[in-house]
Amino acid sequence: MRAISLAVIRAFLLLSFAIGTSPVASAADEQICEVGADYSLGVEDYSEAIRRHVDVVRQHPEKALAHYHLGFARGMSGDRTAEVGEYQRAESLGLKSWDLFLNLGLAQLENGELAAAMASLLAAVRLGGDHFESHFELALLDERTGMLEDAEHQTLASLRLSPECPEARNLLGVIYAEQGNPARALPIWRELVREVPDYQPARVNLDLLSQAPVESSERGAVHPFAPHGRLVRSTLVDRP
Repeated sequence: MRAISLAVIRAFLLLSFAIGTSPVASAADEQICEVGADYSLGVEDYSEAIRRHVDVVRQHPEKALAHYHLGFARGMSGDRTAEVGEYQRAESLGLKSWDLFLNLGLAQLENGELAAAMASLLAAVRLGGDHFESHFELALLDERTGMLEDAEHQTLASLRLSPECPEARNLLGVIYAEQGNPARALPIWRELVREVPDYQPARVNLDLLSQAPVESSERGAVHPFAPHGRLVRSTLVDRP
């Protein structure tokens, strides 16, 4: 079963299951496929959600939102290929919502489709630039692929929307450390350890930072520090 961030689950639930409230974003005219089908998805009965949404899609093959919901259920049941296919079908039918591209990007990432995932997450930011999740997930991918300047930009954007988020604050520290500037990472992790004592990534990273040797070249230039271990980027997602 694919690892999915709590932020993305929350984004999807806000879009699809807030019956009687305004949706976050969607190109669809309706926010409900079929009450029973969406209820099954909302209570995380994915096998029943798949069965019901397959029926909806069979009866209404052009219903974009039904393909989106079916894809989400299939992904949460471990079928990433089917998940991506349903998301792409929803997009082709006209659904253009930030959370669709966010989930599509994460599914593509788990399939090892880095270029496609990058394009989808960029679309999520373009369509949902006022949502923390879009910037944060793109920042994680930017950091993973070594695009540290872009990762810093997206992390700072996410922090403007959610300044207290420990995940984004920790990721910013990781980025600074990887840029060879542990002096900027240190106060971030110290502050996190003090303010959120049960948040383990900051504690682990702070320990790694304190143990890291600072090497100097023959000309006296300081090399980026090399921690004795792997910096922890996030607890919300399972990233290689």
